[in-house]
Amino acid sequence: MQSENRIFDDFVKFINGAAGTLAGVGREAEASARERAKEWIGGLDFVSRDEFEAVKAMAAAARDEADALRARLDRLEGKTTPGAAAKPAVKKAAKPKA
Repeated sequence: MQSENRIFDDFVKFINGAAGTLAGVGREAEASARERAKEWIGGLDFVSRDEFEAVKAMAAAARDEADALRARLDRLEGKTTPGAAAKPAVKKAAKPKA
């Protein structure tokens, strides 16, 4: 009876070792595929999410600054030009929807 338990224990150890090995191979394959995909995409002149977000934030800041300057210019023109309130306001271009 004791020998049957030993065989069973050895078999379980073998299966656990094989499962661990297969899991490791799977992780290696996934890492390799990710690396190849990054290299391939990097050659296509795509930007990373971080770069996109940085440019998007800079564009928003520039747009805010342009709006502030436009408002300041309108105020200045309103002070120096009589009847400036009768002039139609300059419309902003419509923003493209993404």
